Amino acid sequence: MTTLLVIVGYLCLLLGLGFFSSRLFRGTSKDYFVASHSIGPFLLLMSVFGTTMTAFALVGSTGKSFERGIGTYGLMASISGLVHAAIFFLIGIRLWSFGKKHGYLTQIQFFRARFESDSIGYLLFPILVLLVVPYLLIGIIGAGKTIEPVTAGAFPTLFTNPSAPPWLGGVPPWLTGLVVSLVVLSYVFMGGSRGAAFANTFQTIVFMIMGLVAFVFIINALGGVGKAGEIPARITDKDLVVQDYRFDKDSGALLKNEPPKPIGKVLSSESANLTDAQPHFWREPVQVEFKKKNPKTGELIPFERELGIPFITFVTYLFIPLSVGMFPHLFQHWLTAKNAKSFRLTVIAHPLCIMVVWVPCVLVGAWASGVLPPGIPPPAVLSAMLNLLVGDPVLIGLLTAGVLAAIMSSLDSQFLCLGTIFTNDIVVHRAGKEKYSDKQIIRIARAFIISIVALTYGLAMLAKDANVFDLAIWCFSGFSALFPVVFAALYWKRATKEGAMASIVGALVTWVYYFHQSGYGGEYMVGPGIVPAAICFAVSASAMVVVSLSTKPPSSQTIAKFFPDSGEL
Repeated sequence: MTTLLVIVGYLCLLLGLGFFSSRLFRGTSKDYFVASHSIGPFLLLMSVFGTTMTAFALVGSTGKSFERGIGTYGLMASISGLVHAAIFFLIGIRLWSFGKKHGYLTQIQFFRARFESDSIGYLLFPILVLLVVPYLLIGIIGAGKTIEPVTAGAFPTLFTNPSAPPWLGGVPPWLTGLVVSLVVLSYVFMGGSRGAAFANTFQTIVFMIMGLVAFVFIINALGGVGKAGEIPARITDKDLVVQDYRFDKDSGALLKNEPPKPIGKVLSSESANLTDAQPHFWREPVQVEFKKKNPKTGELIPFERELGIPFITFVTYLFIPLSVGMFPHLFQHWLTAKNAKSFRLTVIAHPLCIMVVWVPCVLVGAWASGVLPPGIPPPAVLSAMLNLLVGDPVLIGLLTAGVLAAIMSSLDSQFLCLGTIFTNDIVVHRAGKEKYSDKQIIRIARAFIISIVALTYGLAMLAKDANVFDLAIWCFSGFSALFPVVFAALYWKRATKEGAMASIVGALVTWVYYFHQSGYGGEYMVGPGIVPAAICFAVSASAMVVVSLSTKPPSSQTIAKFFPDSGEL
């Protein structure tokens, strides 16, 4: 109960911050959507970083590392920081310049002007919604999976989960998702982009500090850095996967298993000698059969899992970080910047911030393989480790609040960006801005945000068992497939509206095909382990180049507008 009270206290504090930021709201649609271009370097860094670090980064990466091993860091984080920084410099600053100069509030406004086409806006809008909504789902799902284990026993007679007896009495995911949705809605509703910027800054600081504190406590509970490295599951000379240790929660001590506890057996591997190897610290693939307990019958059920990352998978994952160049919520954050100099701190510090968050999460996931049962749901791994190793309910509450902070710092930006593009690119664009007052425009945006929050919550409840990491990867894959559109729009004078349309359609068709093949959000590879994002990107880029070269070039007016002398920007 103490842990729950701490979490509730944090949510109340966040509501108070939302109320404070609403007092700073200037009442105009420009302030609601882009904070009147008034956000300085530090707030920009915190809001951008908070937006990119989601349930995927904390909850998802820990669970994926538990499943796949430490190679999870190599998949995304090792390159993401550098790619993100490059995109902020090459894409973000340039889009901010055009946005401020021409009054753009959304990506779609830029693309309509650059490609001289209304149709491209109507094509892009449903696609952006299609890709953002799954991104929202992982936040709601991740929050639910985080809170239930750490609040186990708080309401033993009120809330029960027959499918997971250890979590009996924990706050159910449906209630957590509802509360989180309403809290985020409240400060976005009141303060718009300015409210989101203040909330994101506060929450980013919270989850970075709490994340480091959690990491230190977990290391200490495992006996220090050296000892922690011995914890992950190990392979014996008989090809059994065993846990050498167990953590006794009552005594708070790490105890030796005598004999080691078998949890699975190796089915195949690329390596000839596996004795004493720790597959969660490898990149090379190892196929393992584990067993998990059926919570209803107590029967041990076998299941297979591939540990490690194939080389072709590792390489083709490098296309996924390109997704940030097309994130509509990130575009909106860029537009809030006071000036181009505000980007400097973000470009320099963002890679370091990513490393600070990702490294601990991935290590905790690998260590968890040595003390947690292999059948535990991946989204619950981080909470289970906190609950097992930390012990103090107040501290667990604070650390869990840090996880929620990361989740909500992304949700608010995404809700707001959908309200922004619907209002400006559909409603106002069709009817004409002169038809609506600023107050009416804000009301329309708020109404759409409410509807999106309700839709997201409903879909999250239907998809509550989805893998947070894999669903996020599909979302990123869709945005990375669209990256050729924004890059060509900014740096290739010969890019045409027909090329852009072909690129978007090619990306969409390819992505939908592979998404369907995956079972709508599961892990899926093409052929020897190629990530679908690489193929989607190749199709999109090829369509842009071929069709643009085959069609009439943009008008001289468009070229002059978007490719001026450097001094004019």
